[in-house]
Amino acid sequence: MNSDQANRQFISDFRQAAPYIHAHRGSTVVLAFGGEAVADESFPDLVHDIALLHSLGIRLVLVHGARPQIEHKLKASGAQLEYANGLRITDDAALVCVKEAAGSVRVEVEALLSMGLANTPMSGARIGVSSGNFVTARPLGVVEGIDYCHTGEVRRVDSKAIQQHLDGRRIVLLSPIGYSPTGEIFNLSVGEIATQAAAALNADKLIFITEGNRPRNGRRQMISKMDINEANALLGGKRQLDETTRQILGYAVQACQHNVRRVHILDRAVNGALLLELFTRDGHGTLVTADVYEGLREATIEDVGGILELIKPLEQEGVLVRRSRERLEIEINHFVVIERDGTIIACAALYPFAMDGHAELACLAVHKDYRNAGRGDALLQYIEQRAARIGIRRLVVLTTRTAHWFLERGFQAGNKSDLPASKQALYNYRRNSKVFYKLLGEESASRPG
Repeated sequence: MNSDQANRQFISDFRQAAPYIHAHRGSTVVLAFGGEAVADESFPDLVHDIALLHSLGIRLVLVHGARPQIEHKLKASGAQLEYANGLRITDDAALVCVKEAAGSVRVEVEALLSMGLANTPMSGARIGVSSGNFVTARPLGVVEGIDYCHTGEVRRVDSKAIQQHLDGRRIVLLSPIGYSPTGEIFNLSVGEIATQAAAALNADKLIFITEGNRPRNGRRQMISKMDINEANALLGGKRQLDETTRQILGYAVQACQHNVRRVHILDRAVNGALLLELFTRDGHGTLVTADVYEGLREATIEDVGGILELIKPLEQEGVLVRRSRERLEIEINHFVVIERDGTIIACAALYPFAMDGHAELACLAVHKDYRNAGRGDALLQYIEQRAARIGIRRLVVLTTRTAHWFLERGFQAGNKSDLPASKQALYNYRRNSKVFYKLLGEESASRPG
């Protein structure tokens, strides 16, 4: 590849990543990784990517494991390695090793983050890291006759204290240890800490970096996306899942059920998997999404009243074209909605043009109390997939107030001549709407990072 080709490729890649950089800025992400990642010689690369996310304005909570480091210390001390139901039985001797290993890993992570972005202009730009007693724990106790000793479970995550550190532009680092109000120390599961922290913080994303434990379908192919129903079906099905995959998928479902909208499961062996997942169109991991729990679905005639109530303020502001109840009843089969607790909180419509390969995206609206949480993106993705299924090649939209939102999601500026002739004849010159379009095809099955 010559320099001109390399430059063009860089420009293309950067332009593709830019909308995701914008979308993720200011978001809260909980990122969990095991002690295996820390022990690997490539761990500095992962820390470099984490530092890069921080520099792009993402608020990060890191949850590290220490299993291999603990096992190494246990073997060195001649202590027994005891597990039951996937959990370590932490006796007094094991607790000493847990504390030593967790402390050692924490210090190593903090040291690498203190380097900033090595071999870049940001080298030496120290990144603030906060760790401490953010997790309150209680003993797991005796379960089915097994005494787990100092193995515990999360009782509470101090989200207020964590938020204060995040507000101060610091990365928060959580170790697999929790403390009781009486001063006891407990060995905790990384997955549980990450899930509980994400839920307590209302995190935008929870990311698990695994040792290749991504869910697969019946043909042993990696699954790129599933909703909670699909994840539960996989967990409850006859297909055999390894224990680690089962645990991580269970944590993903639990997080989605507690207002974490997106959970990503990545393979650590893929170089730059974290960046590929967040900043490319197709991602590189498995996405578990909570959208189904808000009921993103085809609209029915019973939804007409809710849609009218939703779009009325936007019609009054001139953002949307006015629609009568009669018109909406006739066109209801073109609509999709997001329903929450029996209330329509978002909608969109797809109007195909006969024999043209074009369709119009219209009436995209999200209730003011539920904006900036990915619902508009979910509707757009659904509409694009719906359009692709019926052979639509070009999606057009007319807007007066939301041009940048569409530009940031892959639409291109057009003009009235880009509209099908039938739509040009109905163009409202008083509104003077701007025209944008997006080419569909194989890309329509892609998902945002």
